Amino acid sequence: MSAAEPALEHPASWYAATAGTPPAGLSLTGDTRADVVVVGGGFTGLSAALHLAEKGLDVVLLEGGRIGSGASGRNGGQIHTGHRRDQLHIEAHLGRDDARKLWDLAQDAKTLLRDLVSRHAIDCEWRDGLIHAAHKPELAAEDHAYARHLRETYGYGAISPLSREEVRALVASDAYHGGSFDAEGGHLHPLKLAFGLARAAQAAGARLYERARAVSVSESTDGVRVTTAHGPVVTADRLLECGDGLMDGLDRRVDTHVMSIANYIAATEPLGARGDALITNDAAVADTRFVVNYFRLSPDRRLLFGGGESYRRALRADVPGFVRPYMLRIFPQLADVRFDYGWGGVLGLTMTRNPFVRRLGGRVLVAAGYSGQGVLLAPLFGQILAEAVSGRLDRLALLERFPVPAFPGGTLLRYPLLVAGLTYYGLRDRL
Repeated sequence: MSAAEPALEHPASWYAATAGTPPAGLSLTGDTRADVVVVGGGFTGLSAALHLAEKGLDVVLLEGGRIGSGASGRNGGQIHTGHRRDQLHIEAHLGRDDARKLWDLAQDAKTLLRDLVSRHAIDCEWRDGLIHAAHKPELAAEDHAYARHLRETYGYGAISPLSREEVRALVASDAYHGGSFDAEGGHLHPLKLAFGLARAAQAAGARLYERARAVSVSESTDGVRVTTAHGPVVTADRLLECGDGLMDGLDRRVDTHVMSIANYIAATEPLGARGDALITNDAAVADTRFVVNYFRLSPDRRLLFGGGESYRRALRADVPGFVRPYMLRIFPQLADVRFDYGWGGVLGLTMTRNPFVRRLGGRVLVAAGYSGQGVLLAPLFGQILAEAVSGRLDRLALLERFPVPAFPGGTLLRYPLLVAGLTYYGLRDRL
């Protein structure tokens, strides 16, 4: 499978094995019309479809594979506070006032996510708590300073610095030198969340079509046309492009700012009490490496470990073999442990790691390029796109202030140039 093509079925993963029965999507057998057409059946698109349908609009959602079969149903399931770039970075580039507004927006994302889970009774195995673990002493000091900054400047009292000894008491690894604990961070089952959002959108009246890959879009004064891979065309007044890293080739205005990369997760056999000893407070863990190691325990006490990226077009075949060295650098005591599942997924990346949320034309909006922060932000951004369709533009305008320059060389050179840069930073992780 090409990295930029949707999966026609949910890939074999611990998520797919434990998510239950997928929602029944529709089959697009002929041309149709709607008020709004949404491309992408992940968190962003499902949230947008839900909020639009709740406003009484006729919504068609096109998913190239199965609902949640992209990054939304394959990711690490981790909920990180804030945006992909930290508040210090945002302050430096946008100023204190806008940084405060964007912080508040990210906090709104938490509130919305909890509300969606509660209001629609989505059993997505939410667990509170996230540990940010520093793999170098100087990064631990930076983490402590940042925790103080959030408490003093933003009044965020949920974050606390952790010494090396405190991290070691929580995570059974000698790889870390300190870090921080975020009580409002956490983790969940992402595919169950996607299924729950889909059922809520359907109940509100949205039409969700599966195996209906959008291959071209056009915009005119009369509306938009989206052509699907198997022929049928959807016409609508507005188009929301919400497919993130799986939209490559659909709209050049997005392709020049967002590119897809692959990331990988493997799930061990059930570890029982041995798993409980790995992360004693059942929090999610993510470290400070440029190519982040992120891991957590599942309810059946497997270690779900994400590590390693690839910048080629096809997903790797032997995911457990690829992930194992990353896991063993953190937990060498697991050398004898079997992997039962391994899977990869495609996410959208921007050059600045800021999300690409924009008005592309009079009738087209996009939200993509989450760069690994989609679990928290994507449902909110879907809501914001729905607001914009109804005429409320203030929160969209705020997100448009994020600097997201085009990749140097456009779509032709973005991969070789970015791969060179990412490889350099990956090498620095090992120094």
